[in-house]
Amino acid sequence: MLTLFRWLLRLTVGLIVLLVLAAVLAWYFAVRSLPDYNATVQVQGILAPVEIVRSTENVPHIFGQTDEDVFLALGLAHAQDRLFQMTLLRRAAQGRLSEVYGPGAFPADDLARRLELYRNAASSVDSQDQATQAALRAYAEGVNQWIAQVNKGALGRGAPEFFVLPQEIAYWQPADSLAILKLLAAATSNSAAEEILRARLSLTWPERGSDLLFGEGNSAAALPRYADLFPGARLAPPEARLGDASVRDAAGFMRPNQGLGANAFAAGADRTAAGGALLANDPQSPLIAPSLYYLARLQLTPGGVIGATVPGMPVIFSGRNPQLAWGIAPAATDDADIAIEEIQPGKADRYRGAEGWTEFTTRRELIRILGEPARAITLRSSRNGLLVPTLDPGLADVTPLGHVPALRWTGLSATDTTMSALIGLMRATDADSAATALGRVVAPAMAVTLADGDGIRQVTVGAMPQRAANHPTGGALPVPGWLAEGEWAAMVPVTQDSPTPENLAFATEERGPLALRRARLSHLLNDREVHSRDSFIAAQLDIVSPAARALLPLVGADLWFTGEPAAAGTPERQRQDALNLLAEWDGAMSEHLPEPLIYSAWMAALQDRLIRDELGPLADDIRILHPGFIDSVFRNRDGAGVWCDVVQSAPPEDCTTVARQALDRAILDLTQQFGPDVTSWRWGDAHQARHVHPGLGQIPALGWIVNLSQAISGGAFTVSHTGMLGIGTDRFEARTGPGYRGVYDLADPDSSVFITSTGQSGHPLSRHYDDLAGLWRRGEYIGMSLDPALARAAATGVTRLEPAP
Repeated sequence: MLTLFRWLLRLTVGLIVLLVLAAVLAWYFAVRSLPDYNATVQVQGILAPVEIVRSTENVPHIFGQTDEDVFLALGLAHAQDRLFQMTLLRRAAQGRLSEVYGPGAFPADDLARRLELYRNAASSVDSQDQATQAALRAYAEGVNQWIAQVNKGALGRGAPEFFVLPQEIAYWQPADSLAILKLLAAATSNSAAEEILRARLSLTWPERGSDLLFGEGNSAAALPRYADLFPGARLAPPEARLGDASVRDAAGFMRPNQGLGANAFAAGADRTAAGGALLANDPQSPLIAPSLYYLARLQLTPGGVIGATVPGMPVIFSGRNPQLAWGIAPAATDDADIAIEEIQPGKADRYRGAEGWTEFTTRRELIRILGEPARAITLRSSRNGLLVPTLDPGLADVTPLGHVPALRWTGLSATDTTMSALIGLMRATDADSAATALGRVVAPAMAVTLADGDGIRQVTVGAMPQRAANHPTGGALPVPGWLAEGEWAAMVPVTQDSPTPENLAFATEERGPLALRRARLSHLLNDREVHSRDSFIAAQLDIVSPAARALLPLVGADLWFTGEPAAAGTPERQRQDALNLLAEWDGAMSEHLPEPLIYSAWMAALQDRLIRDELGPLADDIRILHPGFIDSVFRNRDGAGVWCDVVQSAPPEDCTTVARQALDRAILDLTQQFGPDVTSWRWGDAHQARHVHPGLGQIPALGWIVNLSQAISGGAFTVSHTGMLGIGTDRFEARTGPGYRGVYDLADPDSSVFITSTGQSGHPLSRHYDDLAGLWRRGEYIGMSLDPALARAAATGVTRLEPAP
């Protein structure tokens, strides 16, 4: 027995020693990839020494003698801090995630190949102007110089993720940067998804299905029934199509059709206390770790420029230079259509065109998959566009038997000059020259807010489709591909000024008359005669929900408690307590309050109860709140009150009954999750921002280290906007949000501020991996000065690049 004990003790000690050695070895290789910010590096491709001065928050301030040298240094700095993220974005655009993540990433790769993101990006390189081509080449050389340094110095493969997810790191090409811009454009657009949903609603309840989208997107008032567009075709009733994986796939975090948005607003000098224009911008992004955005300052020939970049591209998307500030929001335009092509019976390679049966353009590609044989896919295109059966799960419902869907989208251009427009914007010195540069934008279409010494200006730029006057649906529904009137007459580049009444400007991505965030911004800006930097920060961080303020008095009109309190601990008392809280609430979606949680759960349960019996399985795919719909139902606008009646029950239900039942259901669910005390519930307990690492976040042990979770304020309709998961017990978890915030003050430019949602470094062991996350959560910022002395005064390090002999 003693001998057995000794051997067990030896084995236990041995295992502990092995585990410690393994941990030490893993730590050693991981820290090898932490860059030395005080190194002197000899690189090819620069004409003179370049300095990368990193501020206290690790923001690189890059100084060089030529613009090409500065762009090279930006590429090197991006690669130092975000190499894995850059390669992941490139793979997502190329359709090569499966090589790293296995078969689970195949659907994302299949769609990226069918959209030809990388193919069109590569074709667009030669369409860029000479300055942009030079910037792209220099940037790519900077990335490649860092990869060479990693290989030469055995610097931990450049990032610790490459040990867990091994892959060949190909050298960077100019087309890679354009491909990531294409991917961003695809993630910004959601016009096709709206068309598909509208068609599914029409199939489910032709008379009233469109009520759900009241005030959103294209008007559905005069639309035909979707089934009538395809007489004699077989269309099955819509089913639930969205699985849990479609919203939780961290590897494909930049998904086409995602509909990412932004806020941008400005005030002219005569509306500010300091006498200089103000501008604020907060583009949305998936909440990932590290953030999609990366702060940088470049010293270009026209002057310094500082703001938000996306690793992989030599562009400052939102920022300022000494004379000009700019902010970008997706334009509120319909930039995509779905055409339904009829396949010739017995001949799958031919389709029905306006002049008869025509052959598809066809080619095949191979997708390599980790741990499995490669899969070949057949890519087809018609006169109307690329065949994209996997663009949206709901396409299966709206595509008749014997037909296939094709996509028209402005982003399918093979001569896309958007990168040249953005490079030109960085070099512009006033709003007029900026607007001229932006005339080359193709996709995504943008509403760009500009501010200079002379005032503010807002321009909508990008390629816009021109539809025929007799288009069958006006772009609001998929159309038969063989109808000539359903084709785009042209795709026209647009540079259109938007009015700036009262010397104020504001833009969001919202389409349609509802536009709650835009209306809230208008109220906040017009409510003050004079603005300051602090008032713009307050507006950017505003958490008051206009949807809550509009819906609660309407939905709860006959429910507010006025009688004797019910017995403590009963469901009736919980309902009374909840209604008392909501009656005195101002609509602020604060993480510290119970009211936002009660309101959100109530409205979600109410909408589900209203649509469940009429829409059937399709209701499972309705995962966002539609305030215009609930408002229409409770006002009985055009007879919309009929949604309150449950079809399956004999006695008719009224809206008050349905509202009370929904509240009771919401309280029951919240009680099971957070306990019976209504006053102890907190919005922040449910509304968590989970910044998931796209590479390691799904691995249980490593996810605890690399993922960041924070309780945050705000909601789906607040200016401080978050997009929520919309499913399961974590339905209020924030999945998208303002990955970057910036406020630019032209009266005192160096008092301008910015922030990202995590930190500058992508290395989980770096102190700059999450050092900005707490500031971002609390609504704080860091300075964005162009003063070189200020950057050097408290520099984290200074990297010196010297020309290699």
